[in-house]
Order: sequence, then structure tokens, then C-alpha cells
Amino acid sequence: MITLLLALTSVSGAQSLEGVSEDCYEEATKIQADIAAGRGSYNEQSQQDFLLNYFALATSFSPLHSAVPLEGGQGSIGLELDFIPSLGCNRRLVLSGEKTEDTNKAPIAPRPRVLFQFNDIGPIKPYAGLAYVPPVTVFGTRNVIISAEAGFGLQYDGGFEWGLRYHATLMKTVAEIATPFESDDPEELDFYVGSTFGVDAIIGYEVDEGLKPYVALGFLDASTFFYIGDDSVVGNNAEPYASFVGSLGAQYSLDRLEFAGEFYTAPGILYTGRVRMGIKL
Repeated sequence: MITLLLALTSVSGAQSLEGVSEDCYEEATKIQADIAAGRGSYNEQSQQDFLLNYFALATSFSPLHSAVPLEGGQGSIGLELDFIPSLGCNRRLVLSGEKTEDTNKAPIAPRPRVLFQFNDIGPIKPYAGLAYVPPVTVFGTRNVIISAEAGFGLQYDGGFEWGLRYHATLMKTVAEIATPFESDDPEELDFYVGSTFGVDAIIGYEVDEGLKPYVALGFLDASTFFYIGDDSVVGNNAEPYASFVGSLGAQYSLDRLEFAGEFYTAPGILYTGRVRMGIKL
């Protein structure tokens, strides 16, 4: 599901384009020429940091609901689909442009998600949610993702509502992540862990029965760990993401069905869309 392909060590005697995919030859040649001439903005550590942060952020637990998701005492179970945008050659090239990493295997990450709205505590409407992806091997990677949220909202006459929400996610991937230069080299499994946690403020408004557009602004912290099986090296994330995130979306309820969709961003790294479909219990 999630494939982070990041090489941190070079291979002695490797040709400058031997580990580069054909569609990235032009970009790799440009990067190598810029480095040789002492120009350009390529930075090896920045490339590594971006890739390590990218997949942690791609699995972070965004709201996909308004400030008050359901009626008191009501729950829902459904499926969330997180879209993972493909990365261009400028982000997939590492080792000074001598290697292309295959980061675009999984365009979407599905995860089952449950949500429960507790009974009101005075004007406060608390809720909690959980999502879990079991260790199923997909596209040659075995992944586990577990996410949780807890929050509350307040509603006012006229349809306005606001609330606060805490969320956390832990994901791990076991696969040949740091691919070799030579296609016939033996496979060595790597281990990647990404965790995120943060707080969101959510504002929503019920414009029609069952339809709630919302906006969320929050702060998110990401941490990563990457062990490379080929040479027993641990990849260092020099700049783990710790900054603002935002969502703009809408939630819609129809009888026992509910739907939600949003645009989600961690500025400078991730710009994507997410959808959720559920059945009320």
C-alpha cells in the first residue's frame, strides 16, 4: 500500500544513470550537471527528509467530518480512501541524481474507520473514532496502520458548529524499500515506521438538512524511523515535519448512509483528497 523508496548509500563503480528509470534520465542528467558545476538547489538530505515525511503525512488521520459528526448515541462504520499523489522525478531521484526510487506504486490507501458520537455532556458533544489497516501484503509491501481520534463539538441555532479534535496515527511498512542499483541483486527487506499526532480546530455549518461544509486548521507533528536491510543503516530524518495542516470539505447524511470528502494539505509536502463512506448504526 505505502511504498517509500529511499537509498542512503551508493554502490561502488555504479554508472551515473544505471539506477535511474528511463523516464527520469533528463532530470537526472540535469541534476548531475548542476552538481558538477556547483549550481542548482539539489540537496541530498532534503530529498531524504521529504520522502520520509511524505508517507507519514499521507497516512495522517484528518477529520473527514464536521465539528459534530453524528447525533448523540449514534455510531457509524465505513471505509476511508486516502489518495496518494504520484511524485515526479525531481522528488524520486536520490544519491545526487544517480538513482530513481519507485514511490508511485500505490495511488490510494483504503482503511476501515469507525466513529461514535457519545451522549451530550451539557452543551458539549463528545465523540471518538478508530481506523485500522491489518498487515495485508499489497504491491510487495506489508503494512499496518492504526489511527485514533477524540474530540468534541458545540452546536448553535442556525446551523453553526465548532469543535476541537486530537488525533494520532502509527504506521509501519516491511518491504524492499531501498531498492538496489542492479535489478538482479537479492531482495533485502527494510523497515519503515511513521507516526503522526496533532490537534485540529473545526468549524462547520449545516446549510441544508444533512449537508455540512467544514474547514479545519491544525498542527501536526511527524516522526519516522527507517532501517535499510542491505547495509544495516538507519535513515536520519533531519527535519521531521512539525507544522500546520488544513482541511476543506463537506459531510452529507442520507437516512442511514453518510458521505464525506475533503481536500487535505500539509503545506510544502502533501496536497491531496480524501473520501469516506459509512453506514450509521
